[in-house]
Amino acid sequence: MNIINIIVPELPESVNNAVIIQWHKKPGDKIYLDDILVELETDKVVLEIPATKNGILNSILVDTGNIVESQQIIGTINLTKNLDNVALNITNNKNNKLKKQLNNFKKNNFTDKKINDFSPSIRKKIKTNNITIEQINDFNNLNINKIKNFHKKEKDSSLVNNYKRVKMTPIRKHIAQRLMESKNNSVMLTTFNEVNMQKIINIRQKYGELFKRKYEIKLGLTSFHVKAVSQALKFFPKLNAFIDGEDIIYNDIYNINIALSTERGLLAPIIKNTNNLSLVEIEKEIKKLVVKGNTNKLSVDDLSSGNFTITNGGVFGSLMSTPIINPPQSAILGIHAINNRPFVLNNKISIVPIMYLALSYDHRLIDGKDSIKFLFLIKQLLEDPFRLLLNI
Repeated sequence: MNIINIIVPELPESVNNAVIIQWHKKPGDKIYLDDILVELETDKVVLEIPATKNGILNSILVDTGNIVESQQIIGTINLTKNLDNVALNITNNKNNKLKKQLNNFKKNNFTDKKINDFSPSIRKKIKTNNITIEQINDFNNLNINKIKNFHKKEKDSSLVNNYKRVKMTPIRKHIAQRLMESKNNSVMLTTFNEVNMQKIINIRQKYGELFKRKYEIKLGLTSFHVKAVSQALKFFPKLNAFIDGEDIIYNDIYNINIALSTERGLLAPIIKNTNNLSLVEIEKEIKKLVVKGNTNKLSVDDLSSGNFTITNGGVFGSLMSTPIINPPQSAILGIHAINNRPFVLNNKISIVPIMYLALSYDHRLIDGKDSIKFLFLIKQLLEDPFRLLLNI
């Protein structure tokens, strides 16, 4: 019977280690080719290790919650043609081991000692303090003072232990570090504007079903924002640039991060070359990234080399916010909930769907005039979406 090792894959560049967050199999389980054995979480992505051969999981060498490194052995697999017999043997061995541990526990515990074996004073203290036999570890040296101390510890514990301490996941630590980096290494300012979303809503209502039938994807709002940002960046290159020491790095590509909220935290995967994509292609890229984010399939490449970020707090009902720049980028656009509001159109008050936009930018690189004009151009493009299609 051959045994092979389960090995941590080569981790992406700039990633030093990972944490085991879940084993999907336990010793004795049958394993088939491409079954997911274990999930690892780095500070950027979640990695899955699949089975490379059929067999039986023989052992887990590193438990959930522990840190592992590239090429580390974390488990073993028995390679065999007769999976049923090997699985049965491993299960029997495991059951025998558990029985042995249970017998040792019974020998070394005194839970069968009766209350009547104690003195009247101790029995009274146990009763008045509502202490059960199961709560007492050392029966042989039990006395009045220990009963009092035991009751005091239980009381103190109930007062101070009204919280729990949980270690931050690698992704959450990375988010915290990036936020502090943004706060400490930029002079961040936010400017606001409002957009009449009526024309885009009309397009979605009129062509949404046709769009879905033809392209098998829903026409959303974010694709319009991505398209508007891509066009506006061409006129304001500093918002597509970043500071590197005493230099300014101007990007000639348009890679836009889309902030996604996942169970493991906020991630910002990238839609690449957005200036060359149609609304249909942008929608497909968004859907692909959302699916990958929700199923922990995002790769490091999906999260690297972005130039500008769009975050949508509106999906959670946010009316307005001051988004934090995603370093080393120089700007981020926050889009928010659409609500019907009184609005002056052609000198008349009308009820129209309004969305607030928020642009946070690094004032070291971007002047207020440029940021305001950039945001105003995005407003114009969204209020006249045919300009997006005509690229004007």
